[in-house]
Amino acid sequence: MSLSRHDSPIREQQRDEAQLRDVAFARSAPAYGRWVSWIVVLVVGSNLLWLVMTNPNFEWQVVLKWFTEGSVLKGLQVTLGLTLVSMVLGTLLGLLLGVWRLSDNRLLRGIAGLYIWFFRGTPLLVQLIFWYNLSTLFPALSLTLPWTDITLARWNTNDLITPLTAAIAGLALNEAAYMAEIIRAGLLSVDNGQVETTQAFGMSRARALRRIIIPQAMRSIIPPTGNQLISMIKATSLVSVIAMGDLLYSVQAIYNRTFEIIPMLMVAVIWYLLITSILNLGQSAIERYYARGTRRVTSVAKRPGALAATAQQHKEEQ
Repeated sequence: MSLSRHDSPIREQQRDEAQLRDVAFARSAPAYGRWVSWIVVLVVGSNLLWLVMTNPNFEWQVVLKWFTEGSVLKGLQVTLGLTLVSMVLGTLLGLLLGVWRLSDNRLLRGIAGLYIWFFRGTPLLVQLIFWYNLSTLFPALSLTLPWTDITLARWNTNDLITPLTAAIAGLALNEAAYMAEIIRAGLLSVDNGQVETTQAFGMSRARALRRIIIPQAMRSIIPPTGNQLISMIKATSLVSVIAMGDLLYSVQAIYNRTFEIIPMLMVAVIWYLLITSILNLGQSAIERYYARGTRRVTSVAKRPGALAATAQQHKEEQ
């Protein structure tokens, strides 16, 4: 009896030590810092929002008046149209350039590298102005046979280069340079074993890209492409310098007449924020689609009977 009485405290001590080592009894430390940071951010953010909403200099009544005005909505349509067309053309050309950058052909690699070097190394605004003023350099564009004076076709440059075509050319060609590097990085992210497997099955390079490599590379291509699309939405505001009637140009035309500069700029800002917010939601949905089967489990849910099972195990050991 005396032995069991002396042995009981030892067993209790061993059981307590076992509980300390068992992850089933683990408890996270109180997140006081997290709660304090949330409170600070909410207080500062709500105060900033209150200052903006109650500041009479923003003239929110003017913002509401012009927010859905016809010319503003027409400029919004031009912005969305430019973004869609330029992004599609830039992505297609970027795909071609990205594949060329990985080609075994030195000529193709050199052409792609030179293109990317030039269009990434010069400002987009300068490119737009050059395209708009192309007639200064080439008054006429013609298709002639090399080293002869035989002209197959001839066009007046001013008839071809309008503000619309200059805007699409500048935005699409500039975007292609960035998309080429994004696509190249996505293709490089695919395991080289996949490429070797396609070669072992005798698949052509084009078919391997279309069926095997590009679908796997999309997980790495989609996030930066979404960023580029959002950047394209904002980059369309630069076409206002070549008299293209986009969203920013429309609000500028209004405040040049009414001198209500700040409220009209807020109209443009709110529209840009709405568009980019919708695009963010779409990007998240596409990322979830291509990330199926590749998600990592970052946390393990506690099983309801974990504590009880552990306690029962300790009893059996005693």
